[in-house]
Amino acid sequence: MLTSFLLNNGVSFFASGWTQFAAAFGLAFLIMLLFGKSFIKAMHRLQKNGQPINENLPQEHIKKAGTPTMGGILICIAIIIPSVLFMPISNPTGWIALLALFLFGLIGFADDYKKVVSQSKKASNGLSPISRLVIEALCVVLIAYLVNKTMPPYIPELSLALPFGFILPFGLFYYVFAYLVIAGSANATNITDGLDGMLSKLYMPVLIVLVVALYGATRIGFMDTVMFLPTASGLYAVLGAAFGAILGFLWYNSKPASIFMGDVGSLALGGFMGTVAMLLKSEIIMAIAAGMMVLILLSSFLQMMYFKATRKITGTGRRIFLRAPLHHHFEELGWPETKIVERFFIISILFSGLALIILKFA
Repeated sequence: MLTSFLLNNGVSFFASGWTQFAAAFGLAFLIMLLFGKSFIKAMHRLQKNGQPINENLPQEHIKKAGTPTMGGILICIAIIIPSVLFMPISNPTGWIALLALFLFGLIGFADDYKKVVSQSKKASNGLSPISRLVIEALCVVLIAYLVNKTMPPYIPELSLALPFGFILPFGLFYYVFAYLVIAGSANATNITDGLDGMLSKLYMPVLIVLVVALYGATRIGFMDTVMFLPTASGLYAVLGAAFGAILGFLWYNSKPASIFMGDVGSLALGGFMGTVAMLLKSEIIMAIAAGMMVLILLSSFLQMMYFKATRKITGTGRRIFLRAPLHHHFEELGWPETKIVERFFIISILFSGLALIILKFA
């Protein structure tokens, strides 16, 4: 069955993957550099007061008031255009990744738009948690269904790939797992996007791991622990474009940021990351590589749950951290923003290195 599948589907996908990656990377980076300044000026005109600074943020953030947001719009454009130009049009994997980018970008845009228009300093003034939960769930079900259909016939449907080559059939629970991976990734990147340049720097090592997983998935015998997924080669251009767009955005978003990514960018990149991991059957590897983002997300969750539990028991809510998520805790300790970003970046590299080791040997 495998030989028949390769003859019918696999060979043509391998010819120019790195050419697609390089071309898409270059064009995406060029789009960001050429149109970045004019886009920032346009956002300044459209958003007279810029992004409202959340009242729950450290006082140091007040000086960022007036900085425009929604830079993720340009990021999405810089990913989509090169991807469509250079990826194999008939290959569904690239389209599914772009669909995730677009759908979660729309959710983020709606959230950003409500915040900017209202100029409210309350975090809850975007989409309501319930409506966002429902919309994300609907998007994930669609994406997970499409992802499952791209799997070759020798991989069981609705299954999870574990290290050491184990395949775990999930049945309908596959969709619950998909929600944890895709929506979880989206919310992790969303919460991580709290300091100038931080999400971009933490995201790039994870992208490198996904690129290595993609190479392993499209080469027989390169990595024994990675499943052979010939149709995944449609992701070369998409990942190249993502890398170029994020690197280009960092040019303008490094401290002091000229523009913020906004929810439209952070949610889009997170949904995209989780979807690519599912297309590569590398969900566990991605979670390890994104360990720093997972810790940031976990810090917010633990803070919220501990506060609610102690308030219910004692009448007064208590906190684990001085402020959540984790990067704001270190700000309250007096760490400079640049030091937090650089040290989190180092930890992200270490997590990604661990993921690569597991990818190769587990």
